[in-house]
Amino acid sequence: MELSLNVPAFIFPTISLLMLAYTNRFLALASLIRSLHAKYQEAPDPLILAQLRNLRLRVRLIRDMQAVGVISLFLSVASMFFILEKQMLTAVYLFGASLVFLMLSLVLSMAEIYTSIRALNIQLGDMEEKS
Repeated sequence: MELSLNVPAFIFPTISLLMLAYTNRFLALASLIRSLHAKYQEAPDPLILAQLRNLRLRVRLIRDMQAVGVISLFLSVASMFFILEKQMLTAVYLFGASLVFLMLSLVLSMAEIYTSIRALNIQLGDMEEKS
């Protein structure tokens, strides 16, 4: 397989945009958690407690998404280094591993989205019960 320096560099913008999206998700969750925590302190509610448990899982997923994304970027950079060193087999394996970690990051992202949907269903269920 022919691997040029440009190939690993192509995924840099992808990973950068993913990391930005993951960070935005994290910041939104952090704000929501703080808000729900304050609400729960004022008036304990089992619904809020269920949401907080769901948010704890989502925060873990986002942490893992970010970590795996960073590993993907690191492996891509390492691949570029080995291309420069003319160690093509190592570069190909590192780039392949980088792609695998990128895919894992995307799978974790999908898991976080589905977890988010469950949280919305908790809210919708509460609204339906009250009406």
